[in-house]
Amino acid sequence: MKLGIVGLPNVGKSTLFNSLTKAGAESANYPFCTIDPNVGVVMVPDERLQLLANLYHSAKITPAVIEFVDIAGLVKGASKGEGLGNQFLANIREVDAIVHVVRCFEDPNVIHVDGSVDPVRDIETINLELIFSDLEILERRISKTVRGARNDKTLAKELDLLNRIKEHLESGKLAITFATDDEEEQQWIASYNLLTGKPVIFAANVSEDDLLDDGDSNSYVQQVREHAKEQNSEVFVICAQIEQEIAELDDDEKKMFLEDLGLKESGLEKLIKASYSLLGLISYLTAGETETRAWTIKQGTKAPQAAGKIHSDFERGFIRAEVVNYQDLLDCGSYAAAKEKGLVGLEGKDYVVKDGDVILFRFNV
Repeated sequence: MKLGIVGLPNVGKSTLFNSLTKAGAESANYPFCTIDPNVGVVMVPDERLQLLANLYHSAKITPAVIEFVDIAGLVKGASKGEGLGNQFLANIREVDAIVHVVRCFEDPNVIHVDGSVDPVRDIETINLELIFSDLEILERRISKTVRGARNDKTLAKELDLLNRIKEHLESGKLAITFATDDEEEQQWIASYNLLTGKPVIFAANVSEDDLLDDGDSNSYVQQVREHAKEQNSEVFVICAQIEQEIAELDDDEKKMFLEDLGLKESGLEKLIKASYSLLGLISYLTAGETETRAWTIKQGTKAPQAAGKIHSDFERGFIRAEVVNYQDLLDCGSYAAAKEKGLVGLEGKDYVVKDGDVILFRFNV
């Protein structure tokens, strides 16, 4: 999974990126201190892995990972070359979802690029730049398609779609809110890779005081939540400053630090939950003496395709899947005991994999 982090300059975006990935992206109180997109890979915390590894005495634990891409601060006119220009928007086209960091705190010592804190205005500024960038893509596609549309029904249909999406964007709406039941049109839209067609998670960056009630008493956070409802986006509340402090601690210290603050989970854990929920992702597990590992798949994935995540041969030569729920496996104390109690299912090609399934694939190539 790849997430692009965007936001106006000085909203806490690079501070958040640093703390999430410990990648050390430069962070300073002036616009454009992040010149190149920084990339960091983060392990997805999953306590099930350690428990299974203990059971199997695994030599290695391999968690699922998320790749974060930190995009330089966008400003009004970025799509037309203002600030650092449109080059950075290209970096977001490759991501699965966009994490949009929004400033929801007052601090006279941190300059706001537009002179005041107004999260909805900030969101709209970024959205407008993404819309302009998408319109450029569509216009290029339209000029290519027009040529053949006169003599080709399929191209004529696609041209009609392109013009409808263009009109939708020109009215200030995002591609993600453009509806069509036509499967062919849906495939075309996916192939355009529009920035405004990507799911968005809003990271409402608050002060430490507002973190304790999850931003419920912060009017800026309420505005972000209202705005997010309109486009079915996820919102999570974070304090980038605190995340930076947490990033310096080991696991035990982290736990104590969060408890002292009265928090159940870190911002990273909140973000991962929001990402999995928004993108409809789950993890299944494999376990053995060599390795215990988490594999991320889409909800609704059937067993052969889940096996293909490990290796294409597993999918090609799929025979069956031996499946046990991880909690049942732990409760029984061994795979053999779980099998004896009838808790290991022998599943075929139509089995839909569930979150927390521990699977042994049988295949023959």
